[in-house]
Amino acid sequence: MNYRALSYDLRKNTVDMIMAGKGGHIGGDMSVMDILITLYFRQMNISPQNCEDPDRDLLVMSKGHCVEALYSVLAAKGFFPIEKVIAEFSKFGSPFIGHPNNKLPGIEMNSGSLGHGLPVSIGMALACRMNGRKNRVYVVMGDGELAEGSVWEGVMAAGMYHLSNLCAVVDRNRLQISGITEEVMAQDDLEARFATFGWKVIRVSEGNDSDRLNEAFENAKMTEDRPVLVIADTLKGFGASIMENEISWHHHVPSREEYEQIMQDFAQRKERALHEYNS
Repeated sequence: MNYRALSYDLRKNTVDMIMAGKGGHIGGDMSVMDILITLYFRQMNISPQNCEDPDRDLLVMSKGHCVEALYSVLAAKGFFPIEKVIAEFSKFGSPFIGHPNNKLPGIEMNSGSLGHGLPVSIGMALACRMNGRKNRVYVVMGDGELAEGSVWEGVMAAGMYHLSNLCAVVDRNRLQISGITEEVMAQDDLEARFATFGWKVIRVSEGNDSDRLNEAFENAKMTEDRPVLVIADTLKGFGASIMENEISWHHHVPSREEYEQIMQDFAQRKERALHEYNS
């Protein structure tokens, strides 16, 4: 499968969802998309057919405000029709709300209160190990949420318990709602911090490249004595030039003119991805 081309289809669905729902965290959706595609399509043992199986792999979307990207990926996996998501997103009474809702198939945890996802994932990983299961637990965090103290309590606990079935991913796009992460709460020493608490750290400098991400997750699975952190250096708003690395696109509904430009960029980049894949 051409995962790069797929990413632009799912980015389009995500933008359509935000347009229809009149709201959404579009910048982070674009940066995290390739992480989610790689996990759901290339790594995780999860599908609509086994989503109640206790041996399934588990994913917690700790940066729950980027649920639009998650809905697009789950729809592409067959959990629910994308047309239904776009039509109902953020509408009154809809289950497709602006943060993950575990009443929907494929979603393990309600999230959105930043800093909660990692501690809960640690509990899941401990329970899986105690029950003798061989599944894996993944948690996707934003770099802005790493300022939460509960994250670091979790980091310490996961290292102490040598949770090799746990893989945390940081969408390191370097922007958060209040500005550049290094100006809000500096964290350029993430590798050293996590390593100090007993984690293995893998950095993916091309965090919007599914092949590079897949290599990192394969490496993570071979780690037997400690939890793993994958730092994905991504670009906020990745996929369209008017969004990329722009803090104003953290939460933004495109105008009609912006929408047309975004769709044009997606189409051009998808065409390039298809050409490179076939050449």
